[in-house]
Amino acid sequence: MTAPDTSITPGITVVTGVAGFLGSAVARALAAQGRTVRGVVRGSSPRANLADFPGELVEADLRDEDAVAKAMQGAGALFHVAADYRLWARDPEEIVRNNLTMTQAVMGAALKAGVGRVVYTSSVATLLPLDGAVSDENHPATPEQATGAYKRSKVVAERLVEEMVAKQGLPAVIVNPSTPIGPRDVRPTPTGRVVVEAANGKMPAYVDTGMNLVHVDDVARGHLLAEAKGKIGRRYVLGGQDVTLGQMLADIAALAGRKPPKVKLPIAPLFPIAAVAELGGMLTGKEPFVTLDSLRMARHRMFYSSARAQVELGYHARPYLEALRDAVDWFRDAGMIR
Repeated sequence: MTAPDTSITPGITVVTGVAGFLGSAVARALAAQGRTVRGVVRGSSPRANLADFPGELVEADLRDEDAVAKAMQGAGALFHVAADYRLWARDPEEIVRNNLTMTQAVMGAALKAGVGRVVYTSSVATLLPLDGAVSDENHPATPEQATGAYKRSKVVAERLVEEMVAKQGLPAVIVNPSTPIGPRDVRPTPTGRVVVEAANGKMPAYVDTGMNLVHVDDVARGHLLAEAKGKIGRRYVLGGQDVTLGQMLADIAALAGRKPPKVKLPIAPLFPIAAVAELGGMLTGKEPFVTLDSLRMARHRMFYSSARAQVELGYHARPYLEALRDAVDWFRDAGMIR
């Protein structure tokens, strides 16, 4: 491990995934610092978050090594935020292939371009949840321990980055966001879908699970802190507040002017429903709202500590209710909440 470097890397700062929820927040945070930002985006990405993009935009398929190499020209720093963030796909292994191939291409291009600093956006999905306790960076999961294709994809990609740091000198710091919520969730993300459905009164019941929720702009700021102060090869959880799903739904109901759901469902009987929903998804191509993997994940309370980032980076997050309020307000303004 090297000592923290508090200087700002000169040159162009490349950010991948800038059409997405977190990538757009990271790019805006960098531009607010006065940085010269180059955003990399797929040609098929939605353009809602790019209308007022604060920098240069380059189209590239991040699985294409030549296209990525061109996007990396003149880069002094790289924030690799892009990911195939789906909890379900007709071919689950496609998620694994996409995230691993993108990471290989982007990190390889960064090495060849001599990028001085890399911040790699991983996820708490790479860390084991500890039922009855709070997990942290000291509990990494193996691919075999990861639930579902998305989590497995993030584990193998994070291990690749760690290997490139150790064997090839990749100057990368790893950040592990928990579950971001807030404005500009245009897709929306799986958690954003829960916020929208609950605010529209379409979630009359819930299961006993929990997660760590954090404002997307706090996570973006954590990325900049990791670049400036993080230790090469070290991972940092960027989280917020541990919340049960029941509490989250009650708070959404209060913000939306609805009654909170009262029915708590056992998880086991929901598996046949999820199996039928996935069959429908195979026929239509649309991601089902309830999947087998999401139920397997729901068996664990995914609570995490950001203590390392707080001590080493100076990171902190605002109260989760502020993030939830910003999310509900944005979805309402976007016409997703009636």
